[in-house]
Amino acid sequence: MSAAADAASSEPRAELRVVGTSVTHEVEAVFDRLAAAVGRRAPRVLQVGSRTMVSDRNVLNWRSLTAKRFDGRARFVGLDLLDGANVDCVADICGSLGSLKSALGEEAFDLAICCHVLEHTRDPRRAARNVAGMLRPGGLAYVSAAWSQAFHAAPDDYWRFSIRGLLQLFDGLDIVSSFYSGGDVGLDVAYRVVRDGKPELEPRAGAVEQGLFQLVLDHEDNRAVLARQATERLPVSRTYLPTLFVNIVGQRPA
Repeated sequence: MSAAADAASSEPRAELRVVGTSVTHEVEAVFDRLAAAVGRRAPRVLQVGSRTMVSDRNVLNWRSLTAKRFDGRARFVGLDLLDGANVDCVADICGSLGSLKSALGEEAFDLAICCHVLEHTRDPRRAARNVAGMLRPGGLAYVSAAWSQAFHAAPDDYWRFSIRGLLQLFDGLDIVSSFYSGGDVGLDVAYRVVRDGKPELEPRAGAVEQGLFQLVLDHEDNRAVLARQATERLPVSRTYLPTLFVNIVGQRPA
């Protein structure tokens, strides 16, 4: 090892920082990256799990946001397992990549949006592989998945994910951003864990993450919370379970 390399390795690493942000800000950052990547070309955008439901009170309208940002020039495709509002193509993201390209067209996507979907898929690893496989080189994927959320079958509910879990699923992408967000209606608060302004992807970030969204009640406080519930509940039941999401933005290597 050279003297310069030895000196560099002995320099202390920058501290981990928890940076306050918002989903609105992070989505704008994704669109900024997309705009820079496509230039004057109209981007092709895919939303996985696009079907609009009455219960989606706090779900972003990606079609509208994309149209507004790109002055209606973007070619937007909504993909869902079932037909309905905001669905252009009915197909299973867990199917074969060939069948998906047959249904959606061979042209690759500049941005794939996969929000609140992976927890409902039977095979999230295949779903992740397909999302990445439909991106053009340099294309982006914005993924949001439940870390903590009550059971919600739509049509069923199978999984919960950590940031580290998403990194495993999307290991073929370069991660350019990661953040944590809440799910309360009207509350747009999010946090990034960074080092030197870049997402901290090492396991050591877990010590910071553990304290971000931890709720601990002692025995008496827990009993008091249960006693205040409107309906009788089992001792392990919680109405104060927070809805929390993990988010990553990945880029397919050029």
